[in-house]
Amino acid sequence: MPKTDSTNLLQFIDVLLKHGNFTRAAKDLYISQPYLTQTIKSVEAELGVTIIDREASPLKLTPAGRLYYQYLTTLENQKDQFRQQLHQFTAPAHQTIRIGILSSLGYYLLPLFLPAYAQVHPEVKVNLTEDISERNEQRLLHGELDFLIGQNPETVAPGLTTHERGKDGYYAVIPKTSKFYQPHQDFINPGTIDIEALLHEKLVLSPRGSSIRRQVDYLLQKYHVTPEIAVESTNTFTIAKLAEKGLGITFLPDSVYSQPDGEAYNLYPLPASLLSLNYFIAFASTQSLSQNEQDLVTIFLTNLEASLADLASLSPE
Repeated sequence: MPKTDSTNLLQFIDVLLKHGNFTRAAKDLYISQPYLTQTIKSVEAELGVTIIDREASPLKLTPAGRLYYQYLTTLENQKDQFRQQLHQFTAPAHQTIRIGILSSLGYYLLPLFLPAYAQVHPEVKVNLTEDISERNEQRLLHGELDFLIGQNPETVAPGLTTHERGKDGYYAVIPKTSKFYQPHQDFINPGTIDIEALLHEKLVLSPRGSSIRRQVDYLLQKYHVTPEIAVESTNTFTIAKLAEKGLGITFLPDSVYSQPDGEAYNLYPLPASLLSLNYFIAFASTQSLSQNEQDLVTIFLTNLEASLADLASLSPE
């Protein structure tokens, strides 16, 4: 492979594709145009293929160039992972805590406690792995993560210790395409719509196995409803937007915020006794927590409880 540093090559190619020609790219990179041109030519000579289509305007990657670009990207990711793993040996005074969380859940939960934790322990670096709970559970059990943050602790795998704090309610997004839509109303008063009838509407849901879908499936089983599912998506925010645009009704936890818009859809709060989430932080049962790790658990539980209390006070009656 070419001897030029992969980080520099990625930067050169990115800027070259951004500007579409060598002259403007070289100026942006603060290098001479002949040097940039010669660097790319040297890479092509060593690879034995052309990576830049010079006949195109603006310039673009050739098929071989796209493959090489993917290789460089993979190489940089591997370097980053190696540096993170090596960090515990090269800087033992700076601890790293590895947290697994679902990305849509992290969007809501992480800002509630990580900034506060960073103030208490600025020396601790936090690495996030955003993936579905099942895979993060396995990483935690195999020592690849230190903590898992999730919802519905009753579904957590054996061998994990969980600390839970605070329930999050649910609401339905009812678009104007639904017969239950009430024009010009941001919120519909709780208890005014029959849940079973609501479940017979077209639905937009997450796939089976997800935490939210398990909650909705509980409702479907409770009322013996065979759902008419318009579409499924693994992205919670996609689900919210599709429902808001009229594709069907969906059910979301309060942590997935929808901006009220009574001209397009209603938000209908559901009783906590019917549907709710219970957030938790988990770690391997065999793990002995350091003081830094104990503080993370405490701050997570304390800040989350305060946030849920604030949220409850703002909810419509």
